[in-house]
Amino acid sequence: MSEATGRLQRTERGVDLVLVRSLALPLDEAWAAITESEWTERWFGPWEGDARPGGSVRVRMRFEDHEPAIRIRIVACEAPYRLAVEAEEEVGGWKLELHLDEDGEEDSLLRFVHHLDAEGLAGIGEIGPGWEYYLDLLVAATEDTERPGFDQYYPALREAYLSQQP
Repeated sequence: MSEATGRLQRTERGVDLVLVRSLALPLDEAWAAITESEWTERWFGPWEGDARPGGSVRVRMRFEDHEPAIRIRIVACEAPYRLAVEAEEEVGGWKLELHLDEDGEEDSLLRFVHHLDAEGLAGIGEIGPGWEYYLDLLVAATEDTERPGFDQYYPALREAYLSQQP
């Protein structure tokens, strides 16, 4: 990975980190890739729990060494277009949205949004490369290709993200 694909965008609520990926899957399969535990295990981590809006799941981030499972509350689940979640405060209180749209007949476009608070914005040098890595793991899982290594993202993309801070 040679350059950052994510962009920081000002909003009425603050600043959002927005990343876009093309998935070589039709919309329903792309939805499964971001919501079904068997799929998420391949790129982010397996989850268990109540995945209905208002419910919460516990996710074990697959590629974080020795990290405990984190609780994620389901804010919205509008299949197959939008998933909004909030992670517990212990991991930064992430507020995330994943939006899917058809991109032709066989592909889907994923728009990933991390709503940043002041702490998240201060940590963008780590957060941005981290999401680049995880989203490229998703692409690798959907295309059954080799997983990238985290060292391709961090610290390589750190400065590119820091330079976008408002």
